Amino acid sequence: MAKPGKVFIFFNCDAQKSEASMNIFYNRAVYKDTKTSRKNLWKKIKEEYGAERIQIAPENLKAVELAVTEGDPVKAGDFIQFGAIREVECY
Repeated sequence: MAKPGKVFIFFNCDAQKSEASMNIFYNRAVYKDTKTSRKNLWKKIKEEYGAERIQIAPENLKAVELAVTEGDPVKAGDFIQFGAIREVECY
């Protein structure tokens, strides 16, 4: 069996980040672990932030951008309120 890759999924969710509040059909997108896809994930986060559907303290915006574009996107969720990023194996 081939080694799995990974994809990231951005979810809008409640303040507790409960899995029940994360609806895969709301945003309907997954982001591959590539530079281009990570940039698109960051673009999505900025759109959600600009539309005030998620909250990020202004001083944490750069940390979120770096985690998404260069580091571990899942960790960016630590700085996002009403939003989360999950990693899923992809075959």
